[in-house]
Amino acid sequence: MDEPPAAPRPPTDLESGACPSVSAVDRPRAEEEAPTIDEATPVDVRSVYRHTLPTRIGHWITVLCLPILALSGFQIFNAHPALYWGDRSDRDHPLFSLTAISTPTGEIRGITQLFGVEFDTTGVLGASKDGDTGLRERGFPHWATLPGSQWLAMGRRWHFFFAWVFVLTGTGFGLYAFVSRHFTRDLLPLPRDLGTLGRSIRDHLRFRHPSAAATRYNVLQKIAYTGVVFGLGPLIVLTGLAMSPRFDAAIPVIVHVLGGRQSARTLHFLVTFAFIGFTVTHLFMVAVTGIVNNLRSMVTGWHRLPDNRGMNGHVDSD
Repeated sequence: MDEPPAAPRPPTDLESGACPSVSAVDRPRAEEEAPTIDEATPVDVRSVYRHTLPTRIGHWITVLCLPILALSGFQIFNAHPALYWGDRSDRDHPLFSLTAISTPTGEIRGITQLFGVEFDTTGVLGASKDGDTGLRERGFPHWATLPGSQWLAMGRRWHFFFAWVFVLTGTGFGLYAFVSRHFTRDLLPLPRDLGTLGRSIRDHLRFRHPSAAATRYNVLQKIAYTGVVFGLGPLIVLTGLAMSPRFDAAIPVIVHVLGGRQSARTLHFLVTFAFIGFTVTHLFMVAVTGIVNNLRSMVTGWHRLPDNRGMNGHVDSD
């Protein structure tokens, strides 16, 4: 994530690098001397330290994990491409399914079913090309799964390994955010933030993101980052665990609260697409607010801003 936080503060011991974090932004450190700007750089540009080492490490670990988890998850889903609600699979009444049918002429058609309504999605969902073999029944196409071939066992290995990497990274960031007060100081939406919600929505719709004011999160960013890191993150882990018979036997109350093992599977699928939607939005905002500058800050920690410190608190990026 590429937003700058609020006012400068002294560096903490945690900023030296111990625990990895997911994508988040730390406040500029006034005490650290900014890199020397060469003669070609305008004098009205200043550099601020936006991302500490734990933040940058955690961000790139998350960048690695999310696509692998999504693609391997689709591989697992293809083993039974249907979703239900409750404890059992009602194969005659799925909430959502990706199937294929044969027409009277012998042609294969892919069918996506959502709440009983069917859509022809041949070539993408339900039935798609797999190499040179022509159309075949397959939930998600080969280019949307890891591995590309239909290989459930390998998909599970990829998924479970990177799931634990993701969990450890998220746990590390959670501890870092609370111990360093980054959560309460920068991420948690306060009542005064909610009062600016309407203005922030209008600014985003008009693409008003003054770079000189990139010194703190706006209310939309606080809601998004807090919701994703401390809401969707724990939920996708719990729903993933709830699909395990061993977890169900050990802590059945969690599975019961989620509505049953099949409900947990459906919720896991929905939260996956919530992560995908957030990622697409995040990448779009990074691009429109200066992809080079944003990437530089997430690699080196330093972000360049016009030296106009009298402006108020719009943010530079999402």
